[in-house]
Amino acid sequence: MSRTTRRRIGLVAVGATAGLVLAGCGGGDINSAGGGSSSGGAKCGTFNIAVNPWVGYEADAYVVGYVAKTKLGCDVKYTNVKEEIAWQGMNAGTVDTVLENWGHPDLVKKYITQAKTVEDAGQTGNIGVIGWYVPPWLATAHPDILNWQNLNKYANNFKTSESGGKGQLLDGDPSYVTNDEALVTNLKLNFKVVYAGSETALITAFRQAEKNKTWLIGYFYEPQWFLSEVPLKKVSLPKYTEGCDAVASKIACDYPEYKLNKLISVKFANSGSPAVGLVKNFNWTNDDQNLVAKYIAGDNMKPEDAAKKWVDANQDKINAWIK
Repeated sequence: MSRTTRRRIGLVAVGATAGLVLAGCGGGDINSAGGGSSSGGAKCGTFNIAVNPWVGYEADAYVVGYVAKTKLGCDVKYTNVKEEIAWQGMNAGTVDTVLENWGHPDLVKKYITQAKTVEDAGQTGNIGVIGWYVPPWLATAHPDILNWQNLNKYANNFKTSESGGKGQLLDGDPSYVTNDEALVTNLKLNFKVVYAGSETALITAFRQAEKNKTWLIGYFYEPQWFLSEVPLKKVSLPKYTEGCDAVASKIACDYPEYKLNKLISVKFANSGSPAVGLVKNFNWTNDDQNLVAKYIAGDNMKPEDAAKKWVDANQDKINAWIK
């Protein structure tokens, strides 16, 4: 979400739902976030959580934030930023945690290995998938479209006013991890990558394509609540093998499976805040995240209310996070 070695895995303009406003507002100056955790000993103090621009991450952030506020007494601050900016914030000590990291080997090298200002805080439990998807009606009408080798046969059907005479491959927010421009070039596909601009815009495009039976192929990912509403079908790309994505400009393989992890700033890790333990212990499933994301994006609940609803129903998991 960039989800290349530029990045949610992971989607869309300000749109249909209030809960997705974050998707359009990330990317500001990280220094506007305020200071990092000021806690010491058992006192929590200020807990700064980065919120990257996709609703699944929003679910992570507000559930952890709600627990930190109600169980640990933290003063929780949410900072709406894109991924690379959030890493810069951890480096500066103005952001305490990123709760859903989609790889970023370049940023791992820069901030974890070299600068030593950021630490891996363990896996979230979520498994991330990125790929190319089409609406269900299209997969039913033309089943062979699910093999990338047949895409050029259908390229003319995907043309739009923005695709310059080629088929359109719709991506989301330009900051997301994406190898799509390299894939189009290296697989010799008669397509052009066009950016929808946000998660909301991407979801809206797929929803309308299914409703109106229009041609659409685009970048999408899991975990993602929208797939329970419109079960998009994934296109098979050349199989991912270890190292096939080592050189960004030469990528000609599918995306890897991402075991999503959490990050914390070293400043925060050494602060003594009880929220450090909460972040490290935070662990849930794709279904958990999708449910909270649906509350926000599908049911139009405020993120805080969605978090409360899930937390109230899952006290056993919460107890394990704050043990």
